[in-house]
Amino acid sequence: MSYPILTPDEAASYIRDGDTVSFSGFSPAGAAKVVPRAIASRAHDEHEKGNRFKVRVLTGASSGRIIDDELAQAEAVSWRAPYQSGSVLRRQINRQEVEYVDMHLSHVPQAVSEGFFGRINVAVVEATEITSDGRVFLTTSIGASPTYLRYAEKVIIEINRHQSERLREMADIVVMPPPPKRYPIHIYDPLTRIGFPYAVVDPQKVIGLVESREPDNVTEFGAPDDISCQIAEHVVQFFLGEMHSGRIPKTLLPIQSGVGNVANGMLATLGRHPDIPPFSVYSEVFQDAMVDLMAEEKLLGASATSLTITSDKLKQLVDNIDFFARRIVLRPQEISNHPGVIRRLGVIALNTAIEMDIYGNVNSSHLYGMDIMNGIGGSGEFTRNSYLSVFMTPSIAKGGRISSIVPMCPHVDSNEHSVQIVVTEQGLADLRGLGPMQRAKIIIERCAHPAYRGYLYRYIKDARLGHIQHDLIRCFELHRNLLEHGAMLPDLAHEDIFN
Repeated sequence: MSYPILTPDEAASYIRDGDTVSFSGFSPAGAAKVVPRAIASRAHDEHEKGNRFKVRVLTGASSGRIIDDELAQAEAVSWRAPYQSGSVLRRQINRQEVEYVDMHLSHVPQAVSEGFFGRINVAVVEATEITSDGRVFLTTSIGASPTYLRYAEKVIIEINRHQSERLREMADIVVMPPPPKRYPIHIYDPLTRIGFPYAVVDPQKVIGLVESREPDNVTEFGAPDDISCQIAEHVVQFFLGEMHSGRIPKTLLPIQSGVGNVANGMLATLGRHPDIPPFSVYSEVFQDAMVDLMAEEKLLGASATSLTITSDKLKQLVDNIDFFARRIVLRPQEISNHPGVIRRLGVIALNTAIEMDIYGNVNSSHLYGMDIMNGIGGSGEFTRNSYLSVFMTPSIAKGGRISSIVPMCPHVDSNEHSVQIVVTEQGLADLRGLGPMQRAKIIIERCAHPAYRGYLYRYIKDARLGHIQHDLIRCFELHRNLLEHGAMLPDLAHEDIFN
């Protein structure tokens, strides 16, 4: 079967106001590019004519500037799931102009297959090739694309000529059947393969192909700063102690790492330390630091759902594909983030937080408990099911006007039952086996910035006695101060206590 070749504008003409459109992409990696830009242009034109034109947008996770920024700038988004990272879209969500469903990433495929979001009208998926019988070879991410290809009513394929066709050598794709017909997932090592190098689509659903030569637009992380390095060093020393005691094997356990400067610096520090053995990764994102670690054979193998790496690192990987393809597996996100596999492999989860409270609850998604930043992403799935769950954050932000350790988080993504280790540049608190007041004291003592310790100690001293001690009048006093005075402690409003 041959497929029609469409221009981006012709492809966009198939999208109607109110449609649910699913795009490939997990971060900017493998995201559809030219068609969403054409949809944004069409939305602008329709709005100029006085016509309504907005779509419901599904992706694997965040999807870079075209989907999360350009569509939002064109006011073309009415609903978004399951994660986002665009500044324009974020403002629209917080103004209640866009409905946002923030959810665990491994839940997305089932939500689609069971119709929880309604019909998927059109899927737009980036690939290097589609065969006449409907085999689709994806590019730098798998994400939820196999599910979107299966369940969308119509499909548009962006054929990206910039991406190497050999990326398929890393793909391991399987789509789980619906309950109650599911079977065990036989992954016993991060590099276990259980599927095929391609996704599948009914050729009759394919509207046409659109040519693209755009690279992924992955932003390079900055070099780890002193704070990130101090956090990483605390974690490394903790790992060494756990290995010495026998609670972590001498070979270490598979590592999961969140995305960002702190997480990237954490991986680099692990790789550099002479007493940390070569290790494996079972995570959702393969990022820049992993390329060099793998080239140095400090990283033995990695399972993820996307290659979220900068263009230079992607070129290094593709130029040495014979080496890297045997050491990297890219899976659908319902497998890369699957609780059962995480638990079976004994994954150590390393994620970052916006803030933590003195009892070990973590907020990783909202400011003041109200304004979304990005979302929970995959951190909850790994935290809840890991062998060890670690959350990291600098103890203060904005020159000390914000404390990352607070009496009570106004929004909680990972609660005290799942969080085991919390770390700031001040130190590390091991919460395993501790009751609430023990947790509060060790978090304040080891993780809070000295400028805030006195306040936090006074808070628990004055709080109402109970299993968990709180003062319901003052529990959000720091957040109220921040909104009213620009600093959690008004006396620090004009000081910079970083220095």
